[in-house]
Amino acid sequence: MLVPALFSFYLMFTDWVFAGGQQPHFVGLDNFRMILKDDMFPIALRNTLLMLLPVPVSIFCGFLIAVMLNNRVYFQKLLRAFFFAPYFTNGIAIAFVWMVLFQPSNGPINAFLKSVGIENPPLWFASPDTAMYAVLIMSVAGGIGYNMIIYLAALQEISPEQLEAARMDGASFIQLLRMVIMPLVSPTTFFLLITGLIGSIKGFGNIYAITQGGPANSTTVLSIFAYKEAFNFYEMGYASAISWVMFAFILVITLIQWVGQKKWVHY
Repeated sequence: MLVPALFSFYLMFTDWVFAGGQQPHFVGLDNFRMILKDDMFPIALRNTLLMLLPVPVSIFCGFLIAVMLNNRVYFQKLLRAFFFAPYFTNGIAIAFVWMVLFQPSNGPINAFLKSVGIENPPLWFASPDTAMYAVLIMSVAGGIGYNMIIYLAALQEISPEQLEAARMDGASFIQLLRMVIMPLVSPTTFFLLITGLIGSIKGFGNIYAITQGGPANSTTVLSIFAYKEAFNFYEMGYASAISWVMFAFILVITLIQWVGQKKWVHY
């Protein structure tokens, strides 16, 4: 990984076109000026920012499911496997399952919406207006299982004496959850938040498998933007610059989280 990263760092200051047979020429910051003028960049940046939204939602859902499954419930092990299964299943296969689920005319999701009285359900991946919403829903569902299993491990590390002491002091279930359990698993929440945000910014495979960034670039994120410039137009210098912009974006988000965690993470 280090060698390609260093090579791309060099390429982002050049105008190298891979398929042209030309040698790289140093162009300084021209590629970054081109990015700022490119109409596709604000679209890709906006969609990348939208991809951050499913992270806290899937973390919250994973936490609630983990709390439920950490108690004695029927079919506990089966339910754990059910929620975790999508995580270790091939990502592209999961993407195609979602494509079938969101199929506009015969998909089960739209069939359900029609059954409850919605005459014109969304076209989902087939429409520029709704494709990104479908991607966000898919991202939320895809992260729940992993978040759940990590939270389960954290919950099982909590001392039963601490919970029992809170109950004896008259804490309700909501108070127990908010004042005891959530602070105790806050390091796990921080870990899931920071890794989830990084993964969302880098997200590529599922989106490309279904939409290739379409329709009408409505699902193009920074990673797909860089991929298209590199392997559709062979603009390796320009694509490398986009990739390093994405790296800078990840770095800023991570630093913000690293500074902010001092106020809410309890070790």
